[in-house]
Amino acid sequence: MSHEDWLAEYRARMMGTVTDPLALLVKGEGCSVWDAEGTRYLDFLAGIAVNALGHAHPALVAAVNDQIATLAHVSNYFATPPQISLAETLLRITGAGSDGRVFFCNSGAEAMEAAFKLARRNSGEGSRQKILAVHRSFHGRTMGALSLTGQPALQEPFLPMVPGVEHIDSTLEALEAAIGPDVAALVLEPIKGEAGVVELPEGFLARARELTREHGALLILDEIQTGIGRTGEWFGFQHFGIVPDAVAIAKGLAGGVPIGALVTFGEASSLLQFGQHGSTFGGNPLAAAAGNAVLGEIEGSGLVANARKRGAELMSFLRKLNHPLIAEVRGRGLLIGIGLSQAIAKPLSIAALSRGLIINAPNDSSIRLAPPLIIGDAEIAEFRELFTATLKDMT
Repeated sequence: MSHEDWLAEYRARMMGTVTDPLALLVKGEGCSVWDAEGTRYLDFLAGIAVNALGHAHPALVAAVNDQIATLAHVSNYFATPPQISLAETLLRITGAGSDGRVFFCNSGAEAMEAAFKLARRNSGEGSRQKILAVHRSFHGRTMGALSLTGQPALQEPFLPMVPGVEHIDSTLEALEAAIGPDVAALVLEPIKGEAGVVELPEGFLARARELTREHGALLILDEIQTGIGRTGEWFGFQHFGIVPDAVAIAKGLAGGVPIGALVTFGEASSLLQFGQHGSTFGGNPLAAAAGNAVLGEIEGSGLVANARKRGAELMSFLRKLNHPLIAEVRGRGLLIGIGLSQAIAKPLSIAALSRGLIINAPNDSSIRLAPPLIIGDAEIAEFRELFTATLKDMT
């Protein structure tokens, strides 16, 4: 099927909620994918930080095959061993421990919906009604998650938003001015992925923890993109020596099988009570088995440390290029943002694709890299070659 043929069929069948697909992908293995015409691409986006183990990893394939042949779904009237095991692992790697609890769902947006409800439950008998988030944040496209998202252009077609959310600048001054006894929760991404991989200012998370604790507000962290080893720690907040009240998780958790989770810490674990939230598919044995396989492989193969090491190598290479198009290199681990000196991110990403490299332009002046956590010397060498050639194409 030619490019024109499959694209015409796609347009005739799919809602126009996203831009036209760049290729018709049919196969993946490791850090590579192939399109319907047989062209191979080096995947340095990993499904937007989802395919932590790359494509068709044997551990994930075996776990999904075994589980779907045994028990795929049972509803939340029943428990299954994979579900309990995955919850136990999440409580351990987040540091929530025995006082923490896990709610399973199907996506990052659903995890943020659960977080929104958690914030509402922290009302302090009505004295705390405000939920704070920050400008240029992204938390999802369902109505609650979109209300938290600090991007008016995304919200405008669906106004009015869910009331009670206020957005502030990502500065210590704005933080100090905004948090008071009327705030139920502060919602943050440790790194703003959709804004172009932008970190919060130094000391921001630590001060946010101090102020929320002082005023009885929850500190809720959106680790959907930064979690599961991507930044060189299991979770982004672990770089900063703080403990939040809740963490939203998705993307890399099951390596491409849809799943989401909200992990709560301490007293926040008792806020949502029986009947106040639910999910038909959340924590089903198939998704949970995939999550167990992914976390087991990440831990067993030292992939958190690999993300830290390989990310440092990539950022060092990018900075040493000293190319006029590269204004800044941002991020941690294998979540890397390249700030461009010109608003050519989208054309640059298309040029890279024509070279056989998948990267991403989250906005006009930023390139995002989020390769599988399994990358090694060969993938880095190939990236260096392809990205250098792409830059030459653009100058």
